[in-house]
Amino acid sequence: MRVRLRSIHSARRRPPPSLNSEILKFLTRGYLSLAAAALMTIPAWSQEKPKDLGDKSIEDLMNIEITSASKTEQKLSRTASAVFVITPEDIRQSNATNIPDLLRMVPGIDVAQINANTWAVSARGLNSRFSNELLVMLDGRSVYTPTFDGVFWDVLDLPLEDIERIEVIRGPGASVWATNAVNGVVNIITKKASDTPGAMVVAGGGTADQGFGTLQYGGNIGKDTSFRVFTKYLNQDHFPNPNGQDGGDGWNLARAGFRTDTVFSPKDTLTFEGDFYRGREGNPGLGISSIVSPPIPDVHMQVNLGGGSLQTVWDHTYSSSSGTSLQLSYDEYERNDVLGETRATFDIAFQHHFAWGDRQNLVWGVEYRYSASRTDGTLIISLDPPNLKTPLFSSFVQDEIALIPDRLFLTVGTKLEHNYYTGWDLQPSVRVAWTPTSRQTLWAAVSEADRTPAAIDTSIVSNLGGFTGPNGPVALRLLGDPNLGNEKTIAYEAGYRIALGEHISLDFAAYYNDQYDQETTEPGAPFFESAPSPPHLVLPLINANLSYGESHGFEIATNWKVARRWTLSPGYAFEQIHMHLEPTSHDTTSIAAAEGSSPVNSAQLRSHVALAHALSWDASVYFVDRLTDPVIPAYTRLDTGLTWQWNKKSSLSLVGQNLLKDLHEEFVDSTGSAATTLIKRSVFAKFTWRF
Repeated sequence: MRVRLRSIHSARRRPPPSLNSEILKFLTRGYLSLAAAALMTIPAWSQEKPKDLGDKSIEDLMNIEITSASKTEQKLSRTASAVFVITPEDIRQSNATNIPDLLRMVPGIDVAQINANTWAVSARGLNSRFSNELLVMLDGRSVYTPTFDGVFWDVLDLPLEDIERIEVIRGPGASVWATNAVNGVVNIITKKASDTPGAMVVAGGGTADQGFGTLQYGGNIGKDTSFRVFTKYLNQDHFPNPNGQDGGDGWNLARAGFRTDTVFSPKDTLTFEGDFYRGREGNPGLGISSIVSPPIPDVHMQVNLGGGSLQTVWDHTYSSSSGTSLQLSYDEYERNDVLGETRATFDIAFQHHFAWGDRQNLVWGVEYRYSASRTDGTLIISLDPPNLKTPLFSSFVQDEIALIPDRLFLTVGTKLEHNYYTGWDLQPSVRVAWTPTSRQTLWAAVSEADRTPAAIDTSIVSNLGGFTGPNGPVALRLLGDPNLGNEKTIAYEAGYRIALGEHISLDFAAYYNDQYDQETTEPGAPFFESAPSPPHLVLPLINANLSYGESHGFEIATNWKVARRWTLSPGYAFEQIHMHLEPTSHDTTSIAAAEGSSPVNSAQLRSHVALAHALSWDASVYFVDRLTDPVIPAYTRLDTGLTWQWNKKSSLSLVGQNLLKDLHEEFVDSTGSAATTLIKRSVFAKFTWRF
């Protein structure tokens, strides 16, 4: 929870220098529309399609192997967490072109587009541009930036055809992953190189997505190594601002990447992957009141984007019940937007899992992460100190105990972590899963999860604006608190999964979160300063941990095979958040922002129908309830697409997005780091060819 800012960005800032040497040195409303979408998709006949998870039976889907809940392979049916798996078939049928739009299908995940290149994505409430309680990973590598405590969704871009699955956990995952996995974990898992042989060409364009494409080739090096290389490009048109003018938020991004998978022996495999990207995007800044007249006008800034990553994973198998994994990664990015930041991160993680007797499966691991950042800053916003080096050490242990073989499972675990800001932190978890039959699972869990402060919380110096008082100019300034503590959550969860015959499955999860030491902004003691001119009085606002409260809700996801060639997937989520201030607090904005930044009700309905002549018709409708702070009316989004797949390797799609209403707002970023534009109706065509 953070104070609202209104800031502008320096358009003349140079990208800061690379941190490579630093790291090297260190190493050495709308429910009717739901029905409307279903009526639009009338089942018919189709030709055979490639095999996929989407072609499996309902019972098979209950037994998908996932890894994000416990860091080891585990059947979904016996997982004591609220888990949703996005499969390759889900991705194809969604007609989405980016990761945030894919996540709209998950009940309990709130996805809102701020402008053409910026999204707010959260799990179970507290949404913002930088949602600080959702951990996002790509092949197990965190893409969560410790500067803002969030994710740059614009550069989390990869060929969607290369995604094996996206595992989404709603609720805490901190006992095995990390601090900040408070309300959810999103793990994007890509396919092995051996699963993507040959060449692939993807090309498309339309009204908003003006042009996009992917070129990819995969093959073998010798008999033990498979590889793929790709390059990807997108060009996104601008959206209009609330006045109907050019919003200044158009953007483009180019990326190249590779992956190799080597089998050294029956027991050893090595994965090596990396990518590199460059881009440029419009960032429509917001004006700020000056302590003198006239006020600074709005600025449309062009932001340069750049970065890349390298990652390698060595897996060793001792036996069918024991193995180790060693993962090393290096990530660097630079952005000349709000702060003009360059950040580089090195991470090394080791884990070991083994069976202990006939009824216990134990997994433990250690991780060390070193991250260094440099920021330029301006008179409007800066960090003090401007450069930070933040080491992090963590270890975890988790034991799954079969109290009754194949029926009752108890999982206990904890994460022990030492971070730069608050030192040592312990986050335990206890989970129970009961499978009375092969088609049913009941589970419950109690977890403690913490959110560590970010640099923006402890070090920010932001001049919010000013006015002329009775005794002269007055400036309003937000200051970070280097002694800020962790935000803490104790989460109570329960759920039920069931496969009703061969055609319907239902997944229900409910939760109650007890939250305390939540962040507020408090008035500090005024002080006088003579520079910059003119001399003025400063009224500071300082970050503190002076609020508490609770949130509760539930989520339902259903998969219904209405007919052999027609599938409906409804979902619904409900949430209420109630926050309160400590008696010593004088905060005036945080409570309203926490309670009103996420919808109370949200719903989805996805329909897939196989038609005649190798055609398929997909429709997805999403209802999002109104937001109260800032006020955003409820809206319903309808996406639909017609695909002609004339053979197993070639397809042509015509897609429409946001078809129900042209030009609507979805979210206002209260921090002021990105201006809101109007999401517009769009259409595009997409061609895919594999050979």
